[in-house]
Amino acid sequence: MKPPKHIAIIMDGNGRWAKQRGKIRTKGHEEGAKRVRDITEAAARAGVKYLTLYAFSTENWARPKTEVEFLMKLLERYLTSETATYQKNGIKFEVIGDISRFSDSLRKKIEEVRAATANNKKLTQILAINYGSKDEIVRAVKKMIDSSLECSEENLTALLDTGDMPPVDMLVRTGGDKRLSNFLLWQSAYAELFFTETLWPDFGEDELLVMMEEFKTRERRFGKV
Repeated sequence: MKPPKHIAIIMDGNGRWAKQRGKIRTKGHEEGAKRVRDITEAAARAGVKYLTLYAFSTENWARPKTEVEFLMKLLERYLTSETATYQKNGIKFEVIGDISRFSDSLRKKIEEVRAATANNKKLTQILAINYGSKDEIVRAVKKMIDSSLECSEENLTALLDTGDMPPVDMLVRTGGDKRLSNFLLWQSAYAELFFTETLWPDFGEDELLVMMEEFKTRERRFGKV
């Protein structure tokens, strides 16, 4: 069986990872950013075509202001430093979510990296930033109404942020919690779910590959017998 075409990951546990080591939460986020590179490269090697990573939710704005500001700066630094990695590995960069709330400099960086990697074909890495599935669906419905389109599953799917991407085959959550947290609810309707106690900064290629092997053994019926 082929590897899952689209893997989505809820990257949970950065703060707890830092606390366990007597470090401030931002150190956990820094370590988590390094893991993003490792897992993206591992997914590309394994033949995955789309990798969506939950980086910042619509609810994360409620975190302490200093932490939010740090995360915004970390994201901009990550994109600046990772452009060469994207090019080296043939990775296309995309985002989903409402980026209008971000600073001008961050939005500019996002568009720069999008443009620079637009022709890469090996894997598309999608960062979900200021993303919430309910918000995404509401925005898609508004587009459908504004365009006077028929209310149909096909039209709504096309108008989501992921409109040109395949549905999620395999959804992973690190950190021990077993919930979807408003992440890709529509796209994950028939995804195979994987939960691990491993905190995101400790999640590595070996564990991902074990999950991918289990994925191949699961019978996906899509509601049929």
